[in-house]
Amino acid sequence: MKTVADDTLFNQAKERLTSAHRVAALTGAGISAESGVPTFRGAGGLWKNYRSEDLATPEAFARDPQTVWEWYNWRRGLIAEKSPNPGHEALAELERTKDFTLITQNVDGLHRSAGNQNILELHGCLFRVRCSKCQYQREDRTIPLPYPPNCPDCGKLLRPDVVWFGESLNATTLEKAFQAAQVCEVMLVVGTSAVVQPAASLAWQAKRSGGFVVEINVQESAFSSEADAVLLGPSGEILPRLVEGL
Repeated sequence: MKTVADDTLFNQAKERLTSAHRVAALTGAGISAESGVPTFRGAGGLWKNYRSEDLATPEAFARDPQTVWEWYNWRRGLIAEKSPNPGHEALAELERTKDFTLITQNVDGLHRSAGNQNILELHGCLFRVRCSKCQYQREDRTIPLPYPPNCPDCGKLLRPDVVWFGESLNATTLEKAFQAAQVCEVMLVVGTSAVVQPAASLAWQAKRSGGFVVEINVQESAFSSEADAVLLGPSGEILPRLVEGL
């Protein structure tokens, strides 16, 4: 493992990215933190004395859907005020120049706002809703979303289109993510601790399949020792440098 202080390694990463045809990126909370998006876990993540783990569950929604929706409306309102940063914009530029797949653990929708289209949202998106009963879903940026939000098809309650604690990731989305990791020539791992499964396995999949894996983070992670290049610093500074001139 080497870091961004090693200009030779940075240049190698840029050369590999420049010559690659197929590129993938895995992003986590770190890239959106640079836009001011707060995290909702840990000691600072309380809302009305609730922890996210108390509210982001199917059981909580079944028991008290109004409180769950109040919390999500609050979150949606906070995030709606944020804008993509240069890191998001650099990844959107990659999609315009490469065969590029963006895999994100984030639910804030900032990658799409930046211009990315080929996005695999592993944990869903706060600005989509889906029916708790049927297959109906839609994008909805109404803030606050009036309660109760009912499905126009079957009348049942709509829920945020996110993956809650205790729920499985969408199998099709996850399969596409592993396929992208397997075939990419370069994978960028940006702003993620690389410990939450199954997303953490994507970087390992890229590595095993012969991809050149570049980690971009403000601190080392569980994957750093395996990455081909570790570029320590804000992704909003490093990603534009990597993408410049492609």
